[in-house]
Amino acid sequence: MSRQNWTREQVLALFERPFFDLLFEAQQVHRANFDPNEVQVSTLLSIKTGACPEDCKYCPQSARYSTGLEVERLMEMEKVLERAKEAKANGSSRFCMGAAWRNPKERDMPYLVQMVQEVKSLGLETCMTLGMLSDAQADRLAGAGLDYYNHNLDTSPEFYGDIITTRTYADRLNTLENVRNAGMKVCSGGIVGLGESPEDRAGLLLALANLPRQPESVPINMLVKVKGTPMENQEDLDDFDFIRTIAVARILMPQSHVRLSAGREKMNDQMQAMCFMAGANSIFYGCKLLTTPNPDENSDMQLFKRLGVRPSGASQKPDEMTEIELHEQLAAQNEPKQLYYEA
Repeated sequence: MSRQNWTREQVLALFERPFFDLLFEAQQVHRANFDPNEVQVSTLLSIKTGACPEDCKYCPQSARYSTGLEVERLMEMEKVLERAKEAKANGSSRFCMGAAWRNPKERDMPYLVQMVQEVKSLGLETCMTLGMLSDAQADRLAGAGLDYYNHNLDTSPEFYGDIITTRTYADRLNTLENVRNAGMKVCSGGIVGLGESPEDRAGLLLALANLPRQPESVPINMLVKVKGTPMENQEDLDDFDFIRTIAVARILMPQSHVRLSAGREKMNDQMQAMCFMAGANSIFYGCKLLTTPNPDENSDMQLFKRLGVRPSGASQKPDEMTEIELHEQLAAQNEPKQLYYEA
Protein backbone atom coordinates (compact mmCIF):
# COMPACT_ATOMS: atom_id res chain seq x y z
CA MET A 1 0.00 0.00 0.00
CA SER A 2 1.41 3.41 -0.92
CA ARG A 3 1.68 6.25 1.57
CA GLN A 4 2.23 9.98 1.16
CA ASN A 5 3.66 10.91 4.55
CA TRP A 6 7.33 10.03 4.19
CA THR A 7 9.82 12.21 6.07
CA ARG A 8 13.22 13.34 4.80
CA GLU A 9 14.89 11.40 7.60
CA GLN A 10 13.15 8.17 6.57
CA VAL A 11 14.15 8.57 2.92
CA LEU A 12 17.75 9.38 3.80
CA ALA A 13 17.84 6.31 6.05
CA LEU A 14 16.86 4.16 3.06
CA PHE A 15 19.69 5.62 0.97
CA GLU A 16 22.13 4.88 3.78
CA ARG A 17 21.20 1.21 4.17
CA PRO A 18 23.68 -1.49 3.16
CA PHE A 19 23.36 -1.96 -0.59
CA PHE A 20 22.18 -5.58 -0.58
CA ASP A 21 19.70 -4.99 2.25
CA LEU A 22 18.21 -2.11 0.25
CA LEU A 23 17.93 -4.17 -2.95
CA PHE A 24 16.41 -7.10 -1.07
CA GLU A 25 13.67 -4.90 0.40
CA ALA A 26 13.05 -3.20 -2.95
CA GLN A 27 12.68 -6.58 -4.68
CA GLN A 28 10.24 -7.74 -2.01
CA VAL A 29 8.13 -4.59 -2.48
CA HIS A 30 8.31 -5.05 -6.23
CA ARG A 31 7.13 -8.67 -6.11
CA ALA A 32 4.25 -7.74 -3.82
CA ASN A 33 2.91 -5.29 -6.40
CA PHE A 34 4.06 -6.45 -9.86
CA ASP A 35 5.00 -9.49 -11.88
CA PRO A 36 8.80 -9.43 -11.38
CA ASN A 37 9.43 -10.73 -14.91
CA GLU A 38 7.39 -8.14 -16.81
CA VAL A 39 8.66 -4.78 -18.06
CA GLN A 40 6.38 -2.10 -19.51
CA VAL A 41 7.76 -0.86 -22.84
CA SER A 42 7.21 2.65 -24.21
CA THR A 43 8.45 4.48 -27.30
CA LEU A 44 9.11 8.22 -27.28
CA LEU A 45 9.02 10.42 -30.36
CA SER A 46 10.07 14.07 -30.56
CA ILE A 47 7.25 15.72 -32.47
CA LYS A 48 8.91 19.15 -32.25
CA THR A 49 12.66 19.43 -31.65
CA GLY A 50 14.84 22.29 -30.39
CA ALA A 51 14.45 26.08 -29.95
CA CYS A 52 13.00 25.71 -26.45
CA PRO A 53 13.12 29.03 -24.51
CA GLU A 54 13.84 27.35 -21.16
CA ASP A 55 17.35 27.29 -19.64
CA CYS A 56 17.50 23.73 -18.24
CA LYS A 57 21.27 23.23 -17.97
CA TYR A 58 21.18 19.59 -19.05
CA CYS A 59 19.06 20.01 -22.17
CA PRO A 60 20.41 20.23 -25.76
CA GLN A 61 16.99 21.45 -26.91
CA SER A 62 17.39 24.81 -25.16
CA ALA A 63 17.80 27.70 -27.59
CA ARG A 64 20.32 29.18 -25.15
CA TYR A 65 23.01 26.58 -25.86
CA SER A 66 24.93 25.75 -29.02
CA THR A 67 24.85 21.97 -29.30
CA GLY A 68 24.57 21.47 -33.05
CA LEU A 69 21.02 20.20 -32.68
CA GLU A 70 18.94 20.68 -35.81
CA VAL A 71 15.74 22.53 -35.03
CA GLU A 72 12.62 20.85 -36.42
CA ARG A 73 9.08 22.14 -36.76
CA LEU A 74 6.06 20.30 -35.43
CA MET A 75 5.99 16.90 -37.14
CA GLU A 76 3.36 16.08 -39.74
CA MET A 77 0.56 13.77 -38.63
CA GLU A 78 1.38 11.13 -41.24
CA LYS A 79 4.97 10.81 -39.97
CA VAL A 80 3.83 10.59 -36.36
CA LEU A 81 1.44 7.77 -37.23
CA GLU A 82 4.16 5.93 -39.17
CA ARG A 83 6.39 6.01 -36.07
CA ALA A 84 3.51 4.92 -33.85
CA LYS A 85 2.79 1.92 -36.08
CA GLU A 86 6.49 0.96 -36.04
CA ALA A 87 6.52 1.25 -32.25
CA LYS A 88 3.50 -1.04 -31.91
CA ALA A 89 4.99 -3.58 -34.33
CA ASN A 90 8.23 -3.58 -32.31
CA GLY A 91 6.46 -4.42 -29.04
CA SER A 92 5.69 -1.04 -27.42
CA SER A 93 2.40 -0.69 -25.60
CA ARG A 94 2.63 3.09 -25.05
CA PHE A 95 3.54 5.85 -27.49
CA CYS A 96 4.86 9.07 -26.00
CA MET A 97 5.07 12.34 -27.94
CA GLY A 98 7.35 15.15 -26.79
CA ALA A 99 7.59 18.76 -27.94
CA ALA A 100 10.32 21.22 -26.94
CA TRP A 101 8.01 23.95 -25.66
CA ARG A 102 7.67 26.00 -22.52
CA ASN A 103 3.96 25.36 -22.98
CA PRO A 104 1.75 24.55 -26.00
CA LYS A 105 0.20 27.49 -27.85
CA GLU A 106 -3.54 27.61 -28.31
CA ARG A 107 -3.12 27.40 -32.08
CA ASP A 108 -1.45 23.99 -31.64
CA MET A 109 -4.15 22.46 -29.45
CA PRO A 110 -6.53 21.22 -32.22
CA TYR A 111 -3.61 19.46 -33.91
CA LEU A 112 -2.45 17.89 -30.65
CA VAL A 113 -5.97 16.71 -29.87
CA GLN A 114 -6.21 15.07 -33.29
CA MET A 115 -2.78 13.48 -32.82
CA VAL A 116 -3.86 11.86 -29.56
CA GLN A 117 -7.05 10.54 -31.15
CA GLU A 118 -5.24 9.13 -34.20
CA VAL A 119 -2.49 7.38 -32.20
CA LYS A 120 -5.01 6.02 -29.71
CA SER A 121 -7.04 4.55 -32.60
CA LEU A 122 -4.04 2.30 -33.35
CA GLY A 123 -4.57 0.51 -30.04
CA LEU A 124 -1.69 2.18 -28.18
CA GLU A 125 -1.69 3.95 -24.84
CA THR A 126 -0.87 7.62 -25.37
CA CYS A 127 1.42 9.98 -23.47
CA MET A 128 2.56 13.54 -24.16
CA THR A 129 5.17 15.90 -22.73
CA LEU A 130 4.63 19.46 -23.93
CA GLY A 131 5.81 21.61 -21.04
CA MET A 132 3.46 23.42 -18.71
CA LEU A 133 -0.30 22.97 -19.14
CA SER A 134 -3.15 25.20 -18.08
CA ASP A 135 -6.21 23.53 -16.58
CA ALA A 136 -8.15 24.16 -19.81
CA GLN A 137 -5.41 22.58 -21.94
CA ALA A 138 -5.25 19.57 -19.64
CA ASP A 139 -9.02 19.16 -19.95
CA ARG A 140 -8.84 19.25 -23.76
CA LEU A 141 -6.10 16.61 -23.93
CA ALA A 142 -7.94 14.41 -21.44
CA GLY A 143 -11.10 14.80 -23.51
CA ALA A 144 -9.18 13.57 -26.55
CA GLY A 145 -8.30 10.41 -24.64
CA LEU A 146 -4.71 11.15 -23.59
CA ASP A 147 -3.78 8.49 -21.04
CA TYR A 148 -0.59 9.92 -19.51
CA TYR A 149 1.09 13.30 -19.25
CA ASN A 150 4.81 13.52 -18.49
CA HIS A 151 6.15 16.48 -16.53
CA ASN A 152 9.27 15.82 -14.47
CA LEU A 153 10.24 17.55 -11.23
CA ASP A 154 13.88 17.02 -12.33
CA THR A 155 15.53 17.33 -8.90
CA SER A 156 14.88 18.38 -5.31
CA PRO A 157 13.19 21.71 -4.52
CA GLU A 158 16.42 22.85 -2.86
CA PHE A 159 18.71 22.11 -5.84
CA TYR A 160 16.22 23.03 -8.56
CA GLY A 161 17.28 26.68 -8.86
CA ASP A 162 20.85 25.62 -9.67
CA ILE A 163 19.58 23.77 -12.76
CA ILE A 164 16.60 25.80 -14.06
CA THR A 165 15.61 29.45 -13.57
CA THR A 166 12.96 29.99 -16.26
CA ARG A 167 10.18 28.11 -14.48
CA THR A 168 9.67 27.38 -10.80
CA TYR A 169 9.10 24.19 -8.87
CA ALA A 170 5.63 25.49 -8.10
CA ASP A 171 4.99 25.81 -11.86
CA ARG A 172 5.81 22.13 -12.28
CA LEU A 173 3.61 21.07 -9.37
CA ASN A 174 0.77 23.20 -10.75
CA THR A 175 0.93 21.37 -14.10
CA LEU A 176 0.83 18.01 -12.31
CA GLU A 177 -2.23 19.19 -10.38
CA ASN A 178 -3.95 20.28 -13.62
CA VAL A 179 -3.20 16.89 -15.18
CA ARG A 180 -4.64 15.05 -12.17
CA ASN A 181 -7.73 17.24 -12.04
CA ALA A 182 -8.36 16.50 -15.73
CA GLY A 183 -8.39 12.78 -14.98
CA MET A 184 -5.13 11.81 -16.73
CA LYS A 185 -2.42 9.60 -15.29
CA VAL A 186 0.83 11.25 -14.21
CA CYS A 187 4.32 10.40 -15.43
CA SER A 188 6.83 12.35 -13.33
CA GLY A 189 10.37 11.67 -12.20
CA GLY A 190 13.75 13.31 -12.40
CA ILE A 191 17.39 13.29 -13.41
CA VAL A 192 20.32 12.18 -11.29
CA GLY A 193 23.98 12.94 -11.95
CA LEU A 194 23.41 16.71 -12.20
CA GLY A 195 25.93 17.36 -9.42
CA GLU A 196 23.27 17.02 -6.76
CA SER A 197 23.99 15.68 -3.27
CA PRO A 198 22.56 12.43 -1.87
CA GLU A 199 20.22 14.66 0.13
CA ASP A 200 18.93 16.14 -3.13
CA ARG A 201 18.26 12.68 -4.57
CA ALA A 202 16.31 11.95 -1.41
CA GLY A 203 14.50 15.29 -1.77
CA LEU A 204 13.41 14.51 -5.33
CA LEU A 205 11.95 11.12 -4.39
CA LEU A 206 10.35 12.61 -1.27
CA ALA A 207 8.59 15.26 -3.38
CA LEU A 208 7.29 12.60 -5.79
CA ALA A 209 6.23 10.10 -3.12
CA ASN A 210 4.37 12.73 -1.08
CA LEU A 211 2.29 14.10 -3.95
CA PRO A 212 -1.45 13.89 -3.16
CA ARG A 213 -1.50 10.84 -5.43
CA GLN A 214 1.74 9.15 -6.43
CA PRO A 215 2.63 9.13 -10.16
CA GLU A 216 1.65 6.02 -12.09
CA SER A 217 5.00 6.24 -13.88
CA VAL A 218 8.30 7.49 -12.39
CA PRO A 219 11.14 7.88 -14.90
CA ILE A 220 14.60 7.95 -13.33
CA ASN A 221 17.04 9.50 -15.81
CA MET A 222 20.83 9.41 -15.68
CA LEU A 223 22.29 12.66 -16.99
CA VAL A 224 23.38 12.38 -20.61
CA LYS A 225 26.20 14.91 -20.98
CA VAL A 226 25.80 16.83 -24.23
CA LYS A 227 28.57 19.05 -25.59
CA GLY A 228 27.52 22.67 -25.58
CA THR A 229 25.33 22.44 -22.47
CA PRO A 230 26.53 23.68 -19.05
CA MET A 231 26.54 20.04 -17.91
CA GLU A 232 28.90 18.70 -20.59
CA ASN A 233 31.78 18.20 -18.13
CA GLN A 234 29.76 17.10 -15.12
CA GLU A 235 31.41 14.34 -13.10
CA ASP A 236 29.90 10.89 -13.57
CA LEU A 237 27.55 9.55 -10.92
CA ASP A 238 28.62 6.31 -9.28
CA ASP A 239 26.65 3.39 -10.73
CA PHE A 240 25.69 2.12 -7.28
CA ASP A 241 24.23 5.52 -6.38
CA PHE A 242 22.00 5.30 -9.46
CA ILE A 243 20.85 1.78 -8.56
CA ARG A 244 20.18 2.94 -4.99
CA THR A 245 17.94 5.69 -6.39
CA ILE A 246 15.93 3.12 -8.33
CA ALA A 247 15.56 0.93 -5.24
CA VAL A 248 14.46 3.78 -2.97
CA ALA A 249 11.95 4.94 -5.60
CA ARG A 250 10.49 1.41 -5.65
CA ILE A 251 10.13 1.28 -1.87
CA LEU A 252 8.59 4.78 -1.62
CA MET A 253 6.23 4.30 -4.58
CA PRO A 254 5.35 0.59 -4.52
CA GLN A 255 2.52 0.75 -7.06
CA SER A 256 4.22 3.04 -9.57
CA HIS A 257 6.04 1.86 -12.67
CA VAL A 258 9.66 2.93 -12.13
CA ARG A 259 11.17 3.63 -15.53
CA LEU A 260 14.82 3.09 -16.39
CA SER A 261 15.18 6.07 -18.70
CA ALA A 262 17.91 8.33 -20.11
CA GLY A 263 21.51 7.20 -19.89
CA ARG A 264 20.70 3.55 -20.51
CA GLU A 265 23.00 3.39 -23.55
CA LYS A 266 25.96 3.87 -21.17
CA MET A 267 24.84 1.03 -18.89
CA ASN A 268 26.06 -2.49 -19.49
CA ASP A 269 23.65 -5.42 -19.33
CA GLN A 270 24.68 -6.25 -15.78
CA MET A 271 23.86 -2.75 -14.51
CA GLN A 272 20.49 -2.77 -16.26
CA ALA A 273 19.75 -6.17 -14.73
CA MET A 274 20.57 -4.79 -11.26
CA CYS A 275 18.20 -1.88 -11.91
CA PHE A 276 15.43 -4.35 -12.77
CA MET A 277 16.31 -6.26 -9.59
CA ALA A 278 16.03 -2.98 -7.66
CA GLY A 279 12.49 -2.50 -8.92
CA ALA A 280 12.67 -0.82 -12.32
CA ASN A 281 9.90 -2.26 -14.49
CA SER A 282 9.56 0.13 -17.41
CA ILE A 283 11.87 1.28 -20.20
CA PHE A 284 11.89 3.52 -23.23
CA TYR A 285 12.54 1.52 -26.33
CA GLY A 286 14.14 2.67 -29.59
CA CYS A 287 17.32 4.12 -31.01
CA LYS A 288 16.80 7.63 -29.58
CA LEU A 289 14.98 9.26 -26.69
CA LEU A 290 14.13 12.80 -27.80
CA THR A 291 17.66 13.83 -28.74
CA THR A 292 19.95 11.43 -26.88
CA PRO A 293 21.00 7.86 -27.75
CA ASN A 294 19.24 4.78 -26.40
CA PRO A 295 19.91 1.06 -26.92
CA ASP A 296 18.27 -0.22 -30.09
CA GLU A 297 15.32 -2.61 -30.09
CA ASN A 298 17.42 -5.63 -30.97
CA SER A 299 19.71 -5.15 -27.95
CA ASP A 300 16.74 -4.79 -25.62
CA MET A 301 15.05 -7.90 -27.00
CA GLN A 302 18.23 -9.91 -26.55
CA LEU A 303 18.63 -8.68 -22.96
CA PHE A 304 14.99 -9.48 -22.17
CA LYS A 305 15.47 -13.00 -23.53
CA ARG A 306 18.63 -13.56 -21.46
CA LEU A 307 16.86 -12.35 -18.30
CA GLY A 308 13.62 -14.23 -18.97
CA VAL A 309 11.78 -10.91 -19.01
CA ARG A 310 8.76 -10.17 -21.21
CA PRO A 311 7.12 -6.88 -22.19
CA SER A 312 3.82 -6.27 -20.41
CA GLY A 313 0.75 -5.44 -22.45
CA ALA A 314 2.61 -5.51 -25.75
CA SER A 315 0.62 -6.19 -28.88
CA GLN A 316 3.49 -8.29 -30.23
CA LYS A 317 5.89 -9.72 -27.69
CA PRO A 318 9.52 -9.59 -28.89
CA ASP A 319 10.45 -12.67 -26.83
CA GLU A 320 7.99 -14.68 -28.93
CA MET A 321 9.56 -13.61 -32.24
CA THR A 322 12.22 -15.65 -33.92
CA GLU A 323 15.60 -14.05 -34.50
CA ILE A 324 15.07 -14.23 -38.27
CA GLU A 325 11.73 -12.40 -38.03
CA LEU A 326 13.35 -9.75 -35.84
CA HIS A 327 16.14 -9.03 -38.31
CA GLU A 328 13.71 -8.93 -41.23
CA GLN A 329 11.53 -6.43 -39.39
CA LEU A 330 14.44 -4.16 -38.48
CA ALA A 331 15.90 -4.35 -42.01
CA ALA A 332 12.55 -3.28 -43.46
CA GLN A 333 12.71 -0.01 -41.54
CA ASN A 334 14.94 1.86 -43.98
CA GLU A 335 13.99 5.37 -42.92
CA PRO A 336 16.21 6.81 -40.17
CA LYS A 337 14.31 6.65 -36.88
CA GLN A 338 13.47 9.73 -34.87
CA LEU A 339 12.65 8.08 -31.58
CA TYR A 340 14.03 10.31 -28.93
CA TYR A 341 14.06 11.21 -25.21
CA GLU A 342 14.02 12.91 -21.77
CA ALA A 343 11.00 11.85 -19.86
